[in-house]
Amino acid sequence: MHRILLNYLLSNYLKSLVKVFLFFYSFGIILNLFEEIEFLKNVEASFFTPILLTILFIPGMIINLLPFIIFVASTKFLVDIRNNKDLLTMKIFGYSNFKIFLVLSLVSFLLGWIILFFVNPLTSTMSKYYEKTKSKYSRDIDHLVTFNNNGLWIRENLDEGSRIITASKYNNENLYDVQIYNFGKNFKLKEKIFSKSVSIKTNDWQLNDVLIVKINTIDKKTIELQNHSINSIYTHDKIMNLFKNFETLSFIDLLINFDDLIYQGYNKIFLKQSLHSMLSMPFFLFIMTSLSSILVMHTLKKSNNMKFVFAGIILCVIIYYLKDLSVALGQTNRIPLTLATWTPVIVIGLFSSIGILQINEK
Repeated sequence: MHRILLNYLLSNYLKSLVKVFLFFYSFGIILNLFEEIEFLKNVEASFFTPILLTILFIPGMIINLLPFIIFVASTKFLVDIRNNKDLLTMKIFGYSNFKIFLVLSLVSFLLGWIILFFVNPLTSTMSKYYEKTKSKYSRDIDHLVTFNNNGLWIRENLDEGSRIITASKYNNENLYDVQIYNFGKNFKLKEKIFSKSVSIKTNDWQLNDVLIVKINTIDKKTIELQNHSINSIYTHDKIMNLFKNFETLSFIDLLINFDDLIYQGYNKIFLKQSLHSMLSMPFFLFIMTSLSSILVMHTLKKSNNMKFVFAGIILCVIIYYLKDLSVALGQTNRIPLTLATWTPVIVIGLFSSIGILQINEK
């Protein structure tokens, strides 16, 4: 009998999860499709391009919404079995509130790890292709910033031509082993600038140990300077803002290549935030399931589902802003970033543990 009840819990909970997942996925496709059409309305793109962009974007968005999807699915499942008296039947056959909660929460916990190791690498690849495809139609395509295995690359338009900047390393508002190529309007190379280090804290970049090679003169002219400055539209903060979307980095990438990513120029603070945010996801799924159990299993009486809809919306909004506030405190160094990432999990987990003890007594 216990095996039958366990199979019933698992199969029906997973069915509820799939239904809620499909609802969020379909709703996300509709909303994002309109956004992609609006983005592409003034450029030449095929009919299938917004569809492709939407298909690539939605999986990453769904993973970000997974804690709330788990909460909705758990609440729906528990409300259904309570209203049709299945919850009472399971309790008669020895399944306590705590045991039902534990089964559902462990399923959510294991699902989180499965997604991190097997689904997240796929969604991160899709996010990379999404960014790459969308950049082809960006109005700011003349100004490009990218990281790759060779370091940082920047292309920037000037009033009288363009500029390409490369740096082998990017760390703490400084570029290292920098090469700058200045081109005229006809894309003819005018000069090359070499610098051991460049401070990019402001738009006036400060170059140190500089060698300037003039190309557009009759004879090549070389100038050595201790210090030199150039003006750029980019600063450290602006470049970091361009690369805060770490959905293109998978959990496995962060685990294996963390030091290499820092060497390539990725910001260590945001890498740590992304890594710990992913690590906390299975635990977050666990406690979101526990919250839904507390909300529903405090009584066996049949009730109006709308009450749970409003209570769930309010609870999700509170949790969302708690996470946002905690991360903001971490990014501004008010509290350690690692603690900021885990604070919502710890706070909600403590609250949930009290609630679970209470419903287990009923």
